[in-house]
Amino acid sequence: MDQRTHRGSNRSFRLAMLTSLAIACLWCTSASAQSDRVYLNNGDVMSGRLEKVVRQGISFKAGGKTENIPAGDIQKVLLQGDPPGLVKGRQFALEGQYEEALEELKSVDPNDVPRQVIGTEVQFYRLLCQAKLALSGRGDRKSVVAGLRAFAGENSNSWHFYQTAEMLGELALALGDNDRAIAYFKSLASAPTKNTKVRSKFLTGVAKLAKGDAEAAADDLQQVAGIEADSVALAKTKTLGRIKLAECYARSGRNDEAIKLADAVLEDLDPLDLELASKVYNSRGMIFEATGDFEGAVLAFLHTELLFNSVPQSHAESLSHLAQLWAKVGKPERGAKARQELGQRYPGYDQ
Repeated sequence: MDQRTHRGSNRSFRLAMLTSLAIACLWCTSASAQSDRVYLNNGDVMSGRLEKVVRQGISFKAGGKTENIPAGDIQKVLLQGDPPGLVKGRQFALEGQYEEALEELKSVDPNDVPRQVIGTEVQFYRLLCQAKLALSGRGDRKSVVAGLRAFAGENSNSWHFYQTAEMLGELALALGDNDRAIAYFKSLASAPTKNTKVRSKFLTGVAKLAKGDAEAAADDLQQVAGIEADSVALAKTKTLGRIKLAECYARSGRNDEAIKLADAVLEDLDPLDLELASKVYNSRGMIFEATGDFEGAVLAFLHTELLFNSVPQSHAESLSHLAQLWAKVGKPERGAKARQELGQRYPGYDQ
């Protein structure tokens, strides 16, 4: 082979290599641009790139177009670079398997991840699991409150901000700090989605009822009970608003109205939605208790104990009430048994 032929072959080889590299770079750029995924509550999934995070939601670039997605519409965000412990832990948390989620999340150092937003995700889901466990009496509520406050202060622009505020309100309610709970729940009203605004009204009513102000609580809950529910989430909140409104009636001495509304809620209830059904039956128990029908209350709470014991917070609540109610129907030994089970399974619930 002469020199010219050799030089030509080299040039052809270099050109082929450069072309291959250029194609590879273009492919990598495209893959990088399509590396994050957003799962929406309506079932849609978007692939693209997370560009910006604020408390109102996220900016997400997909197909060359940037969309602003409200926080309340997001189920989860999967990020390029998510470590396996976060991927598994996040999913466990969303499925309500909080202890399993924490085990996975322990394997991830939030300070040793490729993107800051991933570290924030790790911190949030750890706190979410700890809060849910504490609400059912399986964790220190005060320490979780401190962690959530610190997270909110350091991540005021996280799209998890309103979820954090709601958890702080629920923990304040569990600790008996009803005024603080009301303040947290009212803050949800500034969220961008209808469902979160309605939850703000619902939870504020619940906190007012816990405070003993049934009339003020009824004002909030009537608005929730009267909404046009155009999504599954809103339908659930409306159902809970109706049963809590019935509880307000019972606390105000309007017993017939309370029972009539509670019966109507029960007729429309999907028993396969275990979390919702357990909350409805527990509220039904509180309604009967408020009207002086202790046998009816026992039956309602017993329904949760027997059929919905896979929902820890509701199960703990039912046991707490049964521990007091069994004696009122002449079976103190069963009350002692309920109290023992509560202490064993949910040791911090009544503390």
